[in-house]
Amino acid sequence: MKLDYLDQLESEAIHIMREVAGQFERPALLFSGGKDSITLVHLALKAFRPGKFPFPLVHIDTGHNFQEALDYRDNLADRIGEKLIVRYVEDTIREKKLKEPTGRNATRNGLQTFTLLDTIEEFEFDACIGGARRDEEKARAKERVFSVRDEFGSWDPKRQRPELWNLYNGRIHKGENVRVFPISNWTELDVWNYIRREKIELPSIYFAHERELLIRDGKLMATAGGVIKPEADDQLVTRRVRFRTVGDISCTAASESQASTLDDVIDEIQATRISERGETRMDDQLSEAAMEDRKKGGYF
Repeated sequence: MKLDYLDQLESEAIHIMREVAGQFERPALLFSGGKDSITLVHLALKAFRPGKFPFPLVHIDTGHNFQEALDYRDNLADRIGEKLIVRYVEDTIREKKLKEPTGRNATRNGLQTFTLLDTIEEFEFDACIGGARRDEEKARAKERVFSVRDEFGSWDPKRQRPELWNLYNGRIHKGENVRVFPISNWTELDVWNYIRREKIELPSIYFAHERELLIRDGKLMATAGGVIKPEADDQLVTRRVRFRTVGDISCTAASESQASTLDDVIDEIQATRISERGETRMDDQLSEAAMEDRKKGGYF
């Protein structure tokens, strides 16, 4: 039987997940309630049902997440009956006496690394499955499916292992861990086509809706939760928008859109020439190597 391209991507991702289950003692699946991690959960259901997942779902909560994503996260974990572990950046700031960023575009996004590394140490996770994809950003484009991190969580691009013929080497020393990206070879359009084919439910924030926003540095930023404080040169507006990515409110911009259905979203993505992170993620625009620098420090 000839598989279409979505079947091939699905098969590869399920194979990777089963490799994680077979090679590691204490894996975890990083789950935020965003479309990529929702896709990972769907793939895990296909890989391991009717049994239980061989890993818990783990969310590192900045305290500045979109409520729609948090509600979806909790509802999905309850519906499928899998363990959900949530750890809070706010607790890490307090316990480690970290200095929270201040200023015009301050964000807790970078501080997630401290909470993630503490969580890995707390539960002794030796592998963390994430929803990163190569098409999102150039640092992610050169990272392997099995990405080895040292005992400090750091990523060294020069230490990457060859991955030939779908063979993945998960051998690590004590204290090290591996970040695993089963949908690394997917594109944003692949994810949406798969979501449509599989009839996967998503948070409403991914579809066009009316929302109060402020325009800052040319980006449409959400005012939800009072996370972003308006300044004198910010313009408050109400626009019909959707979110291509769902990250921290403080660094995730909306896109003007009329796409209210899956078909509309897919048509919109086919017409765009800017990656989702390139269009909407302020934290990736801090410097030319912002993502790679964060990864070297232990980021997802």
